[in-house]
Amino acid sequence: MNEIPWYPLSSSIFAHLCCPCCKYPLNLMNQTLFCSNDACKKQYPIINEIPILINEEKSIFTINSYRIEDAIKAQLLPRLNLYHLLPSISLNINSRENFKQFGDLLSQGTSVKRTVLIIGGRITGNGMSILYLYPDIEIISSDIAFGPRTQLICDAHDIPFPDNFFDGVVIQAVLEHVIDPQRVVDEIYRVLKPNGIVYAETPFMQQVHEGRYDFMRFTHLGHRRLFRWFKEIQSGPTGGPGMALAWSIRYFLLSFSKNQIMRSFLGGIARVIAFFWKYFDPLLATKPGIYDAASGFFFLGRKNNEPLSDRELIKLYRGAIQ
Repeated sequence: MNEIPWYPLSSSIFAHLCCPCCKYPLNLMNQTLFCSNDACKKQYPIINEIPILINEEKSIFTINSYRIEDAIKAQLLPRLNLYHLLPSISLNINSRENFKQFGDLLSQGTSVKRTVLIIGGRITGNGMSILYLYPDIEIISSDIAFGPRTQLICDAHDIPFPDNFFDGVVIQAVLEHVIDPQRVVDEIYRVLKPNGIVYAETPFMQQVHEGRYDFMRFTHLGHRRLFRWFKEIQSGPTGGPGMALAWSIRYFLLSFSKNQIMRSFLGGIARVIAFFWKYFDPLLATKPGIYDAASGFFFLGRKNNEPLSDRELIKLYRGAIQ
């Protein structure tokens, strides 16, 4: 996949950045952002045109850990290695169509430019490149790490923007990596405009893939409850039992060694012997059983004024278990 070219935050977006601690406006001086709240007075550096806006009091990340050499290195596209020439064991069966629907919903009936925040956007996500084809959508790519697409460093537990600011938010393959997913979703709700749209993808049947930064998994209903303050437009599996099985085979083989060279070898074997299972997933996409065994789920919804009750939640079960 060709990576979308990097560009810094636009001046209009930059002007609306706020303190992640108290949400007051920020003042710029000598490549440093200063909180305008006299009771706060926090300072945040700008590194290689990327603001570093982290509430250190409530984050596992620290501002001093971000260095300019890391930012420059991360903006260079990674070289293709032989390992990535092997077939992938992953297949997202819905992402491209879902992102097109997300873009169409934002663009309907208006010529006003829409703003979309990508949480975990250091690279262009699976199927996400179609969003960049909409001329009336401005995308802001945030992440907790530098990358070829990172425009803003922030912790999603404290999003550094004012209330009711964005028309849309995308959070793909991120909620499993945050300490408090509900707090992150509450922040998404806060920064979305009334009737704003959220799109999320989160794993269910997947093994640990970010080491110490991997915390949560969600069933279809568990994912829906996380977004209970949103009215559902659509939800369903992103990857099916075939992908989940392929991942299990890979991690079964990886369990035999801690040596990184050996693990790369075993991972390569897994790609060769297990990749084909993912091709069963499109065939299973309409079967009820996929909701009990999917690799992951997506949710597309609109900000609502009333939450979905737990009694209504359990009526939404779509699986095959009686």
